[in-house]
Amino acid sequence: MFASRLDRARARMEADGVDVLMLSVGSDLPYFCGYEAMPLERITMLVVPREGDATLVIPGLERARVHERPEIFSVAPWGETEDPIAKIADLAGAADTVAIGDHMWAGFLVDLTNQMPNTSFRRASSITSPIRQVKDAEEVARLRKAGAAVDRIATRLQRGEIPLVGQTEAAVSAELGRQILEEGHDRVNFAIVAAGENAASPHHHAGERVIRAGEPVLCDFGGTMIGDDGIGYCSDITRNIWTDDRPDREYLEAYAVLHEAQAAAVRAATVGTPCQDVDRAARQRIVDAGFGSYFVHRTGHGIGVEAHEDPYIVEGNTQPLAHGNAFSVEPGIYIEGKWGMRLEDIVAAADDGPDPLNRADHHLAVLG
Repeated sequence: MFASRLDRARARMEADGVDVLMLSVGSDLPYFCGYEAMPLERITMLVVPREGDATLVIPGLERARVHERPEIFSVAPWGETEDPIAKIADLAGAADTVAIGDHMWAGFLVDLTNQMPNTSFRRASSITSPIRQVKDAEEVARLRKAGAAVDRIATRLQRGEIPLVGQTEAAVSAELGRQILEEGHDRVNFAIVAAGENAASPHHHAGERVIRAGEPVLCDFGGTMIGDDGIGYCSDITRNIWTDDRPDREYLEAYAVLHEAQAAAVRAATVGTPCQDVDRAARQRIVDAGFGSYFVHRTGHGIGVEAHEDPYIVEGNTQPLAHGNAFSVEPGIYIEGKWGMRLEDIVAAADDGPDPLNRADHHLAVLG
């Protein structure tokens, strides 16, 4: 698997005129070699020449954490008194063009440019993103497994099995995080819990606000499931609950619009459809209902080894969806000072039609 991914990376390097690919901290590194570097002041770097063998440069004290993959890369530890930047520059040789990991610390890039003054640097995502965003069947299966896990949590929320009324947002967020781990994830990426007026902030930070009866609660949560190969795949879901049996009429009317907008965008997410057209399918319904100014973000983001990655479902992205793209569909309506709502599934584009990876009930959960 890793050898095949590096072969595809080298093919793109050839097409794009890139001599060396350098990957440090971030999700590209485990995706292409199976090792996840700790974000330390000690640099880790996978150096991949267009022709020749790849080398993983690591701090010596991290050597025990590296699973040896001699058919993919050799390991070059560096000691505390050595200059790892010089070692990396030496491996790159007289490279004219280097594609460097988007998440690498800026300080390391400054040091590299000082040691490689005649080299042009560009973002590695030009090489890695087109490969990562097209998932194979195994990757979609892993996203589906992660999605099913958070579906089970969402269903418990909708059934009232996770207490809300009388709890703080922070306490509910902590409980969602606990259940994310209990359901097989290795990391909690986020657990947004936003009650009443707080739900009008799309990325609200759960705090000491006590959830009351007779108000909406927005819950958006997900995590990362790491497989035996060292690579993690993410989940992400948003559902909405009303905390008694008498939901506000205006909220219900808006939720009906949101429900249809989300379903329309999922239906539009067919292979060959430009990403912006999926956004438009959701947005037009919200605009037509008079809520257009309250839909303040894109309709979705890609998902895989990162919670947010290409392709982005947003106006201006004319990239056509391909079989294996996986992304969120999550329109929202947010009225400041009153309430907010968002409805989100992960969807995989497939040749036989959109494949929703989340199945939890999409209707507003009314707890009476």
